[in-house]
Amino acid sequence: MQSDTIEVRADERFDEERLAHYLRGKLDGAEQPLQVRQFGGGAANLTYLLDFGAQQYVLRRPPLGPVAPGSHDMSREYRVLSVLHQSFPFAPRAFLFCDDESLIGAPFFVMERRQGLVVRRSLPEAYAHIPDAPRRMSEALVDALAELHRVDYHAVGLEGLGKPAGFIERQVEGWYGRWHNARTEMLPQMEVVYGWLRENVPPSSPPALVHNDYKLDNVMLAADDPGRLVAIFDWDMCTLGDPLSDLGALLTYWTEPDDAPYLQMTAMMPVGDRRFMNRDELVARYAEKSGRDVSHIRFYHTLGLYRLVVICAQIYIRYKRGQTQDQRFESFGPMIALLAQAAQSVAMGG
Repeated sequence: MQSDTIEVRADERFDEERLAHYLRGKLDGAEQPLQVRQFGGGAANLTYLLDFGAQQYVLRRPPLGPVAPGSHDMSREYRVLSVLHQSFPFAPRAFLFCDDESLIGAPFFVMERRQGLVVRRSLPEAYAHIPDAPRRMSEALVDALAELHRVDYHAVGLEGLGKPAGFIERQVEGWYGRWHNARTEMLPQMEVVYGWLRENVPPSSPPALVHNDYKLDNVMLAADDPGRLVAIFDWDMCTLGDPLSDLGALLTYWTEPDDAPYLQMTAMMPVGDRRFMNRDELVARYAEKSGRDVSHIRFYHTLGLYRLVVICAQIYIRYKRGQTQDQRFESFGPMIALLAQAAQSVAMGG
């Protein structure tokens, strides 16, 4: 049994025999019997292990129920991962995309499986004997982000992936629109933050590939070396734009031991461990490795928190509408107003 997988949740199952029939002849080893398990982490896209015995693959599809336009884009993720692996070793290779929703209920793609550890809310036992493991994984995370932002996207044929001009302005307006589509209550803080973001857009950093959801639990590390990245996942929002938005997202999901409890609850990493780099150290290392100007990082951190409020609202409203039965999402409701207040506090220099 795979220790990093679970049995497929009852409401997230699909016809495995039909999928197996479709994949025969399309993937190496797919003529063998198929066993399906589910990767239990993550709160949005659904990810499954396809086990054909000698060959294993990973299938990704959007979450259940209606999704916001432009989000959870499997065709985009496939487009990126089918070529990015050529220039960026942390990008898993995608092999196949299918937009026939009759097969499993949604578009999906299949990519290679990588082996390693994903660090979430606690430090894995494999790293317990390595005193500087938190710092090494902090450094690896920042260094890989700087490396991504150096990729020549023209060389891999991704120059049409997005429009860098006006990227930040579209982010501000786009997430504001999604907020009004997903909110379950009025929050004055979100109006304040929206106004502040519009008025304080910094000069854009030279454009690059932007992951758009970069955080510790979206990377995989080597089981025997916390300082070596194996893979980066969740590329469905990847685009061309201002790379500092990725750094702002990383700060948003990062935590320090003195953070308020609700910020520690949303952190996508172990909490309370001072061996991890703090946010200022992350920013300084990124500046060193990338050579980019980070003097406006407060704007990007605020933008990251603003986005996180909306993401939580989108997930919570799916739960409220009964589109998912995942009980983890019940707690998202009370977090929304607290995160909106955090975004306002960062914007105002608090």
